[in-house]
Amino acid sequence: MKDHQYADKWHVLAAVLLGSIMGPIDASVVYIAMPAIAHVFGVDPATVGWVSMAYLLVLGSFLLSFGRLGDMFGFKRLFLIGLLFFVVTSALCGFAPSLGLLISLRVLQASGAGLTMAMSPAIITATFPPQERGRALGMNGMVMALGLAIGPSLGGLLVDTLGWRAIFYINVPIGVAAYLWCRRILPDVRSEKRQLFDWPGALLAFCGLGALLLFVSQGKAAGWSWSILLLGFAALILLSIFVVVEKRSEEPMLDLGLFQSRVFSAGIGATLLNFMTQYVIVFLTPFFLQQVMGYSAGRAGTIMTAFPLMVLVVAPVAGALSDKIGQRGLAFTGSLICTIAALAMAGLAQRSGSVDVAWRLSVFGLGTGLFQSPNNSAVMGAVPKFRLGIAGGVLATIRNIGMVLGIALGGAVLATRQAAHLDLGWSGSFLAGLQEAYLTAMFLSLIGTLVCLGAKGK
Repeated sequence: MKDHQYADKWHVLAAVLLGSIMGPIDASVVYIAMPAIAHVFGVDPATVGWVSMAYLLVLGSFLLSFGRLGDMFGFKRLFLIGLLFFVVTSALCGFAPSLGLLISLRVLQASGAGLTMAMSPAIITATFPPQERGRALGMNGMVMALGLAIGPSLGGLLVDTLGWRAIFYINVPIGVAAYLWCRRILPDVRSEKRQLFDWPGALLAFCGLGALLLFVSQGKAAGWSWSILLLGFAALILLSIFVVVEKRSEEPMLDLGLFQSRVFSAGIGATLLNFMTQYVIVFLTPFFLQQVMGYSAGRAGTIMTAFPLMVLVVAPVAGALSDKIGQRGLAFTGSLICTIAALAMAGLAQRSGSVDVAWRLSVFGLGTGLFQSPNNSAVMGAVPKFRLGIAGGVLATIRNIGMVLGIALGGAVLATRQAAHLDLGWSGSFLAGLQEAYLTAMFLSLIGTLVCLGAKGK
């Protein structure tokens, strides 16, 4: 069945989005519930943090393999398996009697979420013709932003009224509805070429990416000890071997030939830098709002929604516009606006008000919405159909790596530069370190903006 023959392509998109929205909701809901979970199990914040870290590590490590499996066995089949797995493990997370079991179940839950995340852009790209692909991927970006936006308020309501276990139970009815709808309506898109699974590549990718993400996320907490540095060295070796193995494999886990396309390479590079920038800002700004400005968690959460709400509005418009005028100009403009917004964030001071923070976050959301949909459309449109799963897996993997690197870099710059400004007192040194972290984010975004210019094509 050819792409343009899908009569119900917008119904297909709606079904995919219903299944996909649970991932971002689950991610942002869990952060709000962390204090309650820590209190119930009697653990410190660093320990309970593994409820999120385990989830993120598995996502980042498995997405390449999931994308490859989608090319082999069909995107619909893997998407449905992921949905079902996510629903079942969500219910089990709600019943978890101990923190150790909860973390283990979160690992399994991430496997289900990873399957849906890797399959979503591939299903959308295969279903929509090129002239409508940007709009459809823009809708996907809008729903991701919507999930992130409603997560904190939904999580706060559930925790306050029903307890922390309800944040996992809420996935069950949504997931069951999504599964039944997707099973009925999704097209059975798969590669027409017979393909084999690259087991050595999968193992090297999992171990190498897992070691890398663990290194960057836990390095500061471990004081950059010899053991953590050895882990980083092991990640470098494993990923180097992975590249060698993939170059020699007839059916690689990651088709390195995709990177010969300047559109694909530049789009992936710009995605990494944009998400690093984004998560420096998203991770650090709540600390500014609560520890410098003295706002409550609820008020800080309300202000932070300015960013995803703007993405929610802009992303579908940018996607539709990219179908008409091309992707590169919009992606460049969006990345440039993100750079300006990050510079504006560095101008925040102790006397700043909530409006000062909200408009800066809104501008950053404007830039992000303009960048992501056209850039994703360019990346997915630059690969052959039988490699859509791999391309979707690469895109999702790079996003997760960017998140972890952004959080790690933002925290490291803040801690290092705060220590260098201790003569300003705690509040002054914290603000000075925060401003320099925002400037670091601006520099990352500026590089990403220049990378956007490196892509040929429209």
